Amino acid sequence: MGKVTGFIEYQRELPTRRPVEERINDWREIYQDFPLDKVRTQGARCMDCGVPFCHTGCPLNNIIPDWNDLVYRDRWREAVKVLHSTNNFPEFTGRICPAPCEAACVLGINEPPVTIKVIERSIIDHAFNEGWIKPEPPPTRTSNRVAVVGSGPAGLAAAQQLARAGHWVTVFEKHDRIGGLLRYGIPDFKMEKHWIDRRLEQMRGEGVEFIAKAHITSLDELRKEYQAVVLAMGAEQPRDLPVPGRELKGIHFAMDFLTQQNRRGAGDGEDQSKAILATGKHVIIIGGGDTGADCLGTSHRQKAASVHQFEILPRPPEERAPSTPWPLWPLQLRVESSHEEGGIREWAVATARFEGDADGNVKKLHAVRVSPAPKFEPIPGTGFTLDAELVLLAMGFTGPVRKGLVESAGLKLDARGNIATENYQASIPGVFAAGDSRRGQSLVVWAIAEGRKAAEAVDAYLSK
Repeated sequence: MGKVTGFIEYQRELPTRRPVEERINDWREIYQDFPLDKVRTQGARCMDCGVPFCHTGCPLNNIIPDWNDLVYRDRWREAVKVLHSTNNFPEFTGRICPAPCEAACVLGINEPPVTIKVIERSIIDHAFNEGWIKPEPPPTRTSNRVAVVGSGPAGLAAAQQLARAGHWVTVFEKHDRIGGLLRYGIPDFKMEKHWIDRRLEQMRGEGVEFIAKAHITSLDELRKEYQAVVLAMGAEQPRDLPVPGRELKGIHFAMDFLTQQNRRGAGDGEDQSKAILATGKHVIIIGGGDTGADCLGTSHRQKAASVHQFEILPRPPEERAPSTPWPLWPLQLRVESSHEEGGIREWAVATARFEGDADGNVKKLHAVRVSPAPKFEPIPGTGFTLDAELVLLAMGFTGPVRKGLVESAGLKLDARGNIATENYQASIPGVFAAGDSRRGQSLVVWAIAEGRKAAEAVDAYLSK
């Protein structure tokens, strides 16, 4: 695969990020264009490694060596067919997936791995630019109608697969626009939303119907009108921080902050009295993961006075930790684009309490440094206080929102509070679940894989 000696001759190369002083003044994607000849060179680095562990690193089991080889040989149209054979939306994964495939790349044992993510994104963008991506409606239709609740990556993948299998599919979304967390949870500087819109046009051409502003709180009516229902509502129940002062104004869940900014960027109106803005404020972000980094980049662009990001876990090592050897996903320090843009990032910090003013606004954060997991015990003498006018809680999610549809339907939950399933079918016949609502908070690549597998289970159920 690729050039036989390519991994020896060529070095790993990535697209360059736009200068910090430029990109923090707009909301456009941060990466500059990467010429196709450079993409071909990167494809040449793919080894004929015998057992391509990148397949197992990828939840979608993408056939990575094959499309790397096709890109190297300048056979782009074939490359996109191979790419689409396992992944409905490579334009999403090619932008926001953390690339577990690269962590499992055989070349990555002792050299920088193949730039799989960049090649993937380049293939699909080139295919769209060339006009190769068209609707693929089925040759025949069944009489079956399927409802998909939620229009994130799991719901969209399930909908597209079911429509191509010949079923009539309707996607319901509670928000104003289709896309779920792809649209409302991912900042524009990581993924601009016109990528979603062009894919939705293809799906409409395949017969998928989209209904926005439709907050489904009961399954009763859907089950009367549709032969199957797929629940792909995500895991939107945020993890809270039960410490003194949590009730103060100015303390918000990260997703509320990010969603507002994405609505703003789309030109949607908002209630100014409820606006969550970092502008001119001392911002504290609690949580060191991707969502926290997204809050960091958003705060920079909103011109915060200062930003601190805290993580309760210890600082990871600079290189892959011995506890996560190849081909496992490595425990190691990751520096996102937002971290390059400023702010102070600290580890092994726990929030003790918040302090407010006479009007109930948060003004101070009291914190302490802690010992490693699992105890996270406060270290005596390490307490400190920071100014805090906006606090964003980015500590992950605990599963799907139970109040509403899940509780009213009486759906069984697993030990972690997610919708329990057997072969993607929930405890109610004809009702299926996919994505984060079934497996818990996870990656976009897992969501697409879940949507595809759920669609396969639904199709088998309807074909009985």
